[in-house]
Amino acid sequence: MLTIENSNIWLQGVVQRIIEKMDWVSEKSKDKIPYTTINGVHDDRSVQNPSGTHADGINWWTNGFWGGMMWQMYHVTGQEKYKKYANLTEDKLDAGLQQYYGLHHDVGFMWLPTSVANYKLTQNPQSRKRALHAANLLAGRYNLVGEFIRAWNDLPEEDSRGWAIIDCMFNIPLLYWATEETGDPRFMQIALKHADTVMKTFVRPDGSVHHIVEFDPFYGGVVRTYGGQGYGDGSSWSRGQTWGLYGFMMSYIHTGKEDYLNAAKRIAHYFIANIPENGIIPVDFRQPKEPAYEDSMAAAIAACGLIEISKAVGPHEKEIYLRAAIKLLKVLDEARSDWTKSCDCILVNGSAAYHAKEHHQSIIYGDYFFIEAIFKLKGKDLYLW
Repeated sequence: MLTIENSNIWLQGVVQRIIEKMDWVSEKSKDKIPYTTINGVHDDRSVQNPSGTHADGINWWTNGFWGGMMWQMYHVTGQEKYKKYANLTEDKLDAGLQQYYGLHHDVGFMWLPTSVANYKLTQNPQSRKRALHAANLLAGRYNLVGEFIRAWNDLPEEDSRGWAIIDCMFNIPLLYWATEETGDPRFMQIALKHADTVMKTFVRPDGSVHHIVEFDPFYGGVVRTYGGQGYGDGSSWSRGQTWGLYGFMMSYIHTGKEDYLNAAKRIAHYFIANIPENGIIPVDFRQPKEPAYEDSMAAAIAACGLIEISKAVGPHEKEIYLRAAIKLLKVLDEARSDWTKSCDCILVNGSAAYHAKEHHQSIIYGDYFFIEAIFKLKGKDLYLW
């Protein structure tokens, strides 16, 4: 059995496999912004608009993760090619800022791993400008009476003006950064208000979380909840748990507010208690046994958050979180990774949503968070959030 004490040899092996795979994948996909794979080959969201909407193509919410992978690899290897490829992605994202209409609450996902990372490492003034532009766009989505950041834009089939989602806990670090960078408290004030609202209205007593909460956009107050990308309303979308688990840790890291650490721990305890014996994470912890849909990406994100919690708690607690993270990562490495040249992605069996048409595919943020978690466990990660 792999334990904290004997994990170093395994961990070094995974680090080496990542370095070897990314060496050739980065060359092959350097001119792309990948989302998934088609017959094992990265697609390119910088040129494709699969649904023909403004929010697709260059504005697709995952378009920052490839750049984030390049910066993680640059940080660990020092190879200049990764810096070059990260810059290519960041330059392409300018088209999204110019189009404007396709931008949404996920600008944090897009510009934290690209422009903020670039500015932290190189002090590139253009990257700073891009990131502050994105931060202002995110701040502009704040609803004053409901004290939340609005999710998505107008939807043809739904009135989404009062919607907020758990995923946005990963976007508000862009606002924390903007205050830290400029000294202007407005950005952090909005982030704190949103985080406090999520803590009160999304996190259930048992530590599970809602995906979508609808507020009255004119008067405030919760209207109802939605199952969103999980099995149904009241269920427990596993990746949503990880957005909350790691997301509250991000707010704790930026603010030191103990309530956020406690919220992250409560969600973590729920997540750990629901990890199956085989370590394979379902799309929803409350889904039917069949079909047995799973989401490897949720495991990778959870591992990142669990490792961060282990850094913030005392010695008597930290092993609870580290052991769970190691179990998740070892299963991903041994059972849900493709280390061959037949697939451009590393992780397999990711699922965007329980009711999606497709399941068990490779999606780029699975690779990003797997790489971040492994490097984090090794003590070599670049904290981009």
